[in-house]
Amino acid sequence: MTGKIHQDIIRLYDQYTHTPLERREFLRRLAGLAGGTAAAYALLPLLENNYARAQTVTEDDERLSAGPVEFPGAGAVMLSGYMARPLGIRTLPGVLVIHENRGLNPYIRDVTRRLALGGYVALAPDMLSPEGGTPEDPDQAREMIGALDTEVTVAHLEAAVRFLEDLEDTTGDVGIVGFCWGGGMVNRLATRLPGLDAAVMFYGRNPDLERVPEIQAPLLLHYAGLDERINAGIPDYEAALQEANVDYTLHLYEGVNHAFHNDTNEARYDEQAAALAWERTMAFFDEHLKG
Repeated sequence: MTGKIHQDIIRLYDQYTHTPLERREFLRRLAGLAGGTAAAYALLPLLENNYARAQTVTEDDERLSAGPVEFPGAGAVMLSGYMARPLGIRTLPGVLVIHENRGLNPYIRDVTRRLALGGYVALAPDMLSPEGGTPEDPDQAREMIGALDTEVTVAHLEAAVRFLEDLEDTTGDVGIVGFCWGGGMVNRLATRLPGLDAAVMFYGRNPDLERVPEIQAPLLLHYAGLDERINAGIPDYEAALQEANVDYTLHLYEGVNHAFHNDTNEARYDEQAAALAWERTMAFFDEHLKG
C-alpha cells in the first residue's frame, strides 16, 4: 500500500504524528501534496489508524484470559493497563508491551493478545493513566504523552517490570517490547534494568549513549528502511553497543516506513516486514525467556 502513496505524504504524516504540528497545518500541507482538499480528505482513512482492523486475536478469544488490570507504579501512583495470558498454564514468562505515542489503543491490546497466545503473561500499561487514561482523540493522546515527565515515566515502567517479575502467574523471567515512543522507552529501560532478560525495540529513539555500557539484557532492534528520522541515530547507537560488547541483533527492513508493524495503519503497514519482524520477536523471546 505504501507504494500507492507518495513518500512525501508519508513523511508529512510522520512529522504530524511526532512533532507539534497542528492538524489544520497538516491538512493544509497535505492538500498541497495531494492536489487539493478533496484529495487530502480521501487520503486520511489510509494515513490514520483504523482500529477496526486490530483483531488479529479477537478480544473474546476463548484460549485467553484478557482484560483491564490495575497495578502499582512508582511511589503511591496506581497504573491501569491491559493484561492477557493463555488459559490452562500456571506459570509463564512475562512481557511488558509499551505503546506508541497514541497511548493504549486497540492495536497495542491486540499485540498483547498475540504475545499471550505465544505463551506469555503480557501486560500493556497505559502510561497516560496517571493523567486520566488514554483519550479517544489520538492527537490529544500525542500531546499528553509529549508532556509527560520522562524520568517519572521510566520509573513507572520500571515498576511495571517489577510487578510482572513478582506476579504469581509468571516465572520471574521478563522481557519488554515497545513501538515508536515505546521503542524509545525500551532503549531507556535496557540501560536502567540490569535484571531485564530480553528487550525488543521497534523503530524507537536512542537512549543516552553514555549509559549504553549499563545494558545487560540481549537486544533485538527493528528499524524501517525509509524511517530517516529514527535511522539517523543508528550509527552512533551501534558504535556504542559494539564498544560496550552488548549482545544485540539489528534488522533494517528495506523499503518500509516507520510503524510498518502497525496493521491498523494502511499507508505504513507492510505485511511481509511485519510478519518477519514478529516471527523474529517471538523466536527471540522464546530463546531468552523460555530457553
